[in-house]
Amino acid sequence: MPIDEVLREMVRLGASDAHFTTGSPPMVRLSGALQPLEQFGPVMPDGLRRSLYAILTQKQRERYEEELELDVSYAVRGLARFRVNVYQQRESIGAAFRVIPYEIKPLEELGVPAVVGTFAGLPRGLVLVTGPTGSGKSTTLASIIDLANRTRQDHIMTVEDPIEFLHRHKKSLVNQREVGADTHSFANALKHVLRQDPDIILVGEMRDLETISVALTAAETGHLVFATLHTQDAAQTIDRVIDVFPSHQQAQVRTQLAGAIQAVVCQTLCKRADGPGRAVATEVLVATPAIRNLIREGKTHQIYSSMQAGAKQGMHTMDQHLADLVKQGKITYEVGLEKSHHAEDYNRLTGRFSGASQGAAGMGDEVTMGSGSYGQAF
Repeated sequence: MPIDEVLREMVRLGASDAHFTTGSPPMVRLSGALQPLEQFGPVMPDGLRRSLYAILTQKQRERYEEELELDVSYAVRGLARFRVNVYQQRESIGAAFRVIPYEIKPLEELGVPAVVGTFAGLPRGLVLVTGPTGSGKSTTLASIIDLANRTRQDHIMTVEDPIEFLHRHKKSLVNQREVGADTHSFANALKHVLRQDPDIILVGEMRDLETISVALTAAETGHLVFATLHTQDAAQTIDRVIDVFPSHQQAQVRTQLAGAIQAVVCQTLCKRADGPGRAVATEVLVATPAIRNLIREGKTHQIYSSMQAGAKQGMHTMDQHLADLVKQGKITYEVGLEKSHHAEDYNRLTGRFSGASQGAAGMGDEVTMGSGSYGQAF
């Protein structure tokens, strides 16, 4: 199976992912939907195993055979880098490739709200970028890190699984460590990271109690920490961090998090109505004194209404941004409804109910939503 040829075709088409599975032609994801590349014919198990093993090192092959899963990165010179997951299915090998462009786009080009750019200039604290798999979290984080890299004279340390976007040293010094190749685990790398004199730390994923605990401590001790979580909204993100800890520690963690958190950005990608590709919709929580109090007192259920009314501080809910994208003609009402968190708020904001008042949840003039694009690659 000519993997590089399939990847070239995938990039030419502007697809985000390629899938290799026995018995089916290679499939690519275009604007969110899977399409077969019939010209390559069905994938055969032996040929696929040979082709995939050819792009792995001996160490990676051994790891795959032991664990039957493998995350690696792969580059086609002059084309792009790819995040690759190799897996076993029905006793034969399968693989998914996600394209990682060489070029890091600025935030405004992605369509992320302007307030997100200000997080690159924070002196310390914890910033979480969350959303489902494939929602462009890595792309947004790469843009924030690149902005810091261009504007600050700092030491940036990243711990990723695998390394996705490659950062060159600009104004800052950037060191990127890959789990499996450069360190044994996120928790391990983070335990030692504070001795490496970092100013900014990027944690690819906060997977377990140990990682979350060290990330919180780093944010409290004067470092700026960026991390991702697979949560859908800001309030759920706060709860998820706290719920990882045993109940007797939760009150202390609540206080810790209330002090350390700076912002939460939740995002999702929506099929565009005005052209190919997908538009990003975001929810932004900024840790104002009022928000910190709600976290400290365990009143996370009240965060949503604070965000609805927090336009002056740069906050907005997912429903507000979706309604805005509908009004701008970037996405359809139906796509927005499918992605909305509270259908009744979304309907009121899009004016689907007669005599709907915009109220506190109105978009407000102060909210500057991004209007760029995640392109067809996302």
